[in-house]
Order: sequence, then structure tokens, then C-alpha cells
Amino acid sequence: MMSAQRDYYEVLGVAREADPKAIKDAFRNLALKYHPDRNKEPGAEDRFKEIAEAYAILSDPKKRADYDAQGFAGVAGFSREDLFGGIDFEDIFGGLNFDFGGGSPFAGFFHRRHVGPERGANVEVDVWVSLERVLSGGAEEIRLTRPATCPACHGTCETGGVAPPKCEACAGSGRITHSRRSAKEQVLIQQITTCPSCQGRGSQLQHPCRQCQGLGEVEQEESLTVKIPVGVEEGLALRIPGKGMASPDPGGVAGDLFAVVRTRPDARFERVGANLLRPETIALTDAVLGATLNVPTLEGSASVTVPAGTQPDAVLRLKAKGLPAFGAGPRGDLYLRIGVRIPDQLTGPQRELYEKLRKLDRKQQ
Repeated sequence: MMSAQRDYYEVLGVAREADPKAIKDAFRNLALKYHPDRNKEPGAEDRFKEIAEAYAILSDPKKRADYDAQGFAGVAGFSREDLFGGIDFEDIFGGLNFDFGGGSPFAGFFHRRHVGPERGANVEVDVWVSLERVLSGGAEEIRLTRPATCPACHGTCETGGVAPPKCEACAGSGRITHSRRSAKEQVLIQQITTCPSCQGRGSQLQHPCRQCQGLGEVEQEESLTVKIPVGVEEGLALRIPGKGMASPDPGGVAGDLFAVVRTRPDARFERVGANLLRPETIALTDAVLGATLNVPTLEGSASVTVPAGTQPDAVLRLKAKGLPAFGAGPRGDLYLRIGVRIPDQLTGPQRELYEKLRKLDRKQQ
């Protein structure tokens, strides 16, 4: 059963009377969230295509008017070139330090076809960054180990790099085919199995390469530098073209490396998007009378006034002391959650003063 096509305004999460800027902003935020180069969740690619199509219709005044008047029938029959040809992606995504993979975020995205040698597999690694790196951006080094063609045998698996002779059992195909006819229908039945002589290789090694043990590959460690954008989001996948697995076919291109950004735990703060949270415990007397605290920030320290009568679990906000939002948005805030320290042991003079306070409180009730 096919699912019904969703209303374009609903797809972008905007009202039908939304102005062009609101539509553009909604598309930009959703496209950054669901583009498959960044979002590896199942269904992200389909969601991205749906978002892109909605924006292509609603960003064009004529197409939008036709859609408003006739619904989907009014905008049927457009090719991908008709939809996306007039969109200025530099204007929408310009300034963001993110590689969508070739010019615009739609380059080669729709109607992908496999031509020529098979492409190598993509590789995904985590890159852990500090809050200070999120604040300022900059370069981070990552190290990865991946298979590479053996330099001694050049991938032939044979000593000296010579090509091993074909397996005689399977004639170099790596497969054995058994044919028979069924007794009743006289139908030819073929059963294909992996060649037991060469284990599917198609060749018989005479002198296996000692460096790679006849595998044709060795583990290679590599150090790469990835540029972290200012305000990078948790889980953002940064694409490094051509640094994934090698192609299994001669002449094929390597896959891509996706460096997934993870925020390193910090004893001072908890990250929540662009905001930072910090617990701060004060004495009971400071909660009652008020106090001035000196609290750490990502750029040094800041003086904070705790108002008199502050209650436990109260939250104080330090505006724009959090992290910058990804994509040149407003900077987040630093929130202090106030805990109040209750003394569990009192000196004689302290107990005497608290007794006096209790008597005063009872008189006021």
C-alpha cells in the first residue's frame, strides 16, 4: 500500500502564509539535518528528497501559486532540472564549513547510477573534540587503520607481484557449476558453489607473498587532519572524499571517510545543543542573603550575582556564555543550577543562632 504524499507546507513545518524567508530558513535547517552525508539514520535520504522537493515548489512564486490553487496536480510533471535548476545553493548554504560532496548539496544526488568499476566502501570514525574546539573551530588530527594494497606484491598475493596461474578446477571463475535435469519436468537445474580448490579466488597461489601472507592487503595506519567548523553539532558527519576503503576493482575510486564529531566529556559543563549546564552549590546563608559567585566559562571566568532568597534548584542564566550555534546562529547560554548546602554538623554558636532564627520564623507565622 502506497503512503499518501504529504502537503509541502507540512513537510517544511511552515504555515501556508509563510513568507519566502521563513520557507528558506525552514528548508536550510531541515536539509542540514537530513542530508545523507550527515545523517546516517534509516529513512534520512527519503526525508531529504521530500524536503528538497517541497522547497523547490514553495520557493518558486509561480509553482507555489499553482500548488496553492490546484494542489499536487498543479505541479505535476516537473523534472529534477526544472525543480532545482534555478535554486542558488551558495546563497542558502554559503559560509557553512561543510562538504556536501561536489558543488551543491544536490550534485549527483538524484538518479544515481552505478557505472564502471565498483566504488570502495565508506568508512566512519569518531573524532572527539573539546568544548573549546566547538567554540573556536579548527583542525583536529585523526588516526585510522585500514587495509591497503600490499606494496610487496601489488595486490597479486604472489611473491614478486607476478600474476598467479588460474585455478584449473574452475578455469579461473572461482565457481563450480553442477547441472542436472529433474526427473519429472526434465528442467535443467544448475547449482553454483564456491570452488573448493581455490576458495573462490580463481587462481592457485604458488608462492604466497610473505608480507601480506597471500592476502594481497596489509593494514596501513594513516594520520589525517579534519577541519572542525565553529559550533559543530554533536554527531555531525564531516566527509573526507577518497579516504575510505579502496575499490575492489582495478581503476575504481576509493570510498569516503566520514568523521563523526563527538563532544569530549567535560567536568565543568554538560552540553545541550548550543547551551551549557553547570551545577553550582552555595551555602544556606548565601541562598538566604544573596552572594556573588565567580564561575568558570569557556573564555575564563564570570562574576554572577545570586539574588537573596534563591531557592534550591533555581536556574541562573548567563546570556551568550554557551557555544556558538552551527551555521552562524545566535550563541547559546550558560545555565547555573543552584544547589543549597545544608550543614549536617553545627557548632554551639551556630546552633544557638539557628534556634533564634526558628523562634523568629514562628513568631512571623
